[in-house]
Amino acid sequence: MARENLWLPYRQAQTAPAPQVATRTEGARIILEDGRSLVDGISSWWTACHGYNHPVIAAAVSAQLAQMPHVMLGGLVHEQACQLGGRLAAALPGELEHVFFSESGSVAVEVGMKIAVQYWLNRGVSGRTRFLSFRHGYHGDTFAAMSVCDPEEGMHRLFGELVAGQLIVDLPRNSTELTEFDKTLERHRDELAGVILEPLVQAAGGMKFHSPEMLAAIAETVSKHGVLLLLDEIATGFGRTGSLFACEQAGVTPDVIMLSKALTGGTLPLAATVASERVHSVFLSDTYEHALMHGPTFAGNALACAAANASLTLFETEPRLEQVAAIEERLTEGLAPCSGLAHVADVRVKGAIGVVQLDRVPDLDALRQAFLDEHVWIRPFHDVVYLMPPFVISEDELETLMRAVCRVVERWSRAPS
Repeated sequence: MARENLWLPYRQAQTAPAPQVATRTEGARIILEDGRSLVDGISSWWTACHGYNHPVIAAAVSAQLAQMPHVMLGGLVHEQACQLGGRLAAALPGELEHVFFSESGSVAVEVGMKIAVQYWLNRGVSGRTRFLSFRHGYHGDTFAAMSVCDPEEGMHRLFGELVAGQLIVDLPRNSTELTEFDKTLERHRDELAGVILEPLVQAAGGMKFHSPEMLAAIAETVSKHGVLLLLDEIATGFGRTGSLFACEQAGVTPDVIMLSKALTGGTLPLAATVASERVHSVFLSDTYEHALMHGPTFAGNALACAAANASLTLFETEPRLEQVAAIEERLTEGLAPCSGLAHVADVRVKGAIGVVQLDRVPDLDALRQAFLDEHVWIRPFHDVVYLMPPFVISEDELETLMRAVCRVVERWSRAPS
């Protein structure tokens, strides 16, 4: 198989090991060209919540393909997009009712930030063009999204002089830090279009957790200062933290929410930026320029919307949240042995997310190979070994993942530094 023409993500092509060749998937497994069957511990970057090849999603996409794969949403709509928009509005908390479709999480964030800035411009308020975000946050790889990622710990340090200068602060963890956050918002409120946060779990920035209570306090403080709240639920949405959306656990409804990843059950690319009625109403005008000037070519792709509608049906008809609760219980027990190992700083679990925090960055290529040798697909990054398995994973497969993590981390902790 010729691979030399592929420029792969997050990979130094000159030094990285050769990529594995996947030939098919089934359930919670990836089957390689050489016949090995790997238990997938990370759901293909957190997307395959129902596992792979779910027949309900496959049938929905197949039927839509036979009827109409895609039409532009410029001047046209179609049943799958209309149905999905209505179902998302019904599933989301509060008055999050106005759904804008795009193709990726990064673009959903770009659209959300654009909406926030234009919200103020449409109201005749100038100067509110900056965003406040949090250290250890990650919101995507496009330019506006990069600007609200952690500038030091993230992947975008090379572009520091090119991205917009945002206000990036520590996420408050206690009442004293919340008071400081309050003071920061008070000082900068007149220049802020919005505050953007991954609720409960800052994922790609290091799998950092915060409590529902702190999320609620942050949201209350943001509202107090009249700033828009944007929640990035690209990683946390659709059951991963134990509720359909993470913000539900805090009783918080943002002004704008961004969704992607598990939206289609890991089948096709699709993202959504959903705004409240309060925000959307500011875009209604006799002036054309007050409209949202954004239009992805494949916005609301019919195949992707069909997959997403089928995925929502699975959440309604199969016990996904109960499965997440069971996974949380097993991860808590199964990863506990790692907490006593040398060079393990923390072990934490939230929903179907299990994290072993190391006290330093390991040789990631060696660690990833060690997991391959255990016949599991686990991709540690920076100083974190984590599991985010499909919700339909069997008990035996989950045990295989947890045993692999404990064995590999134990061997690493004993090796000379």
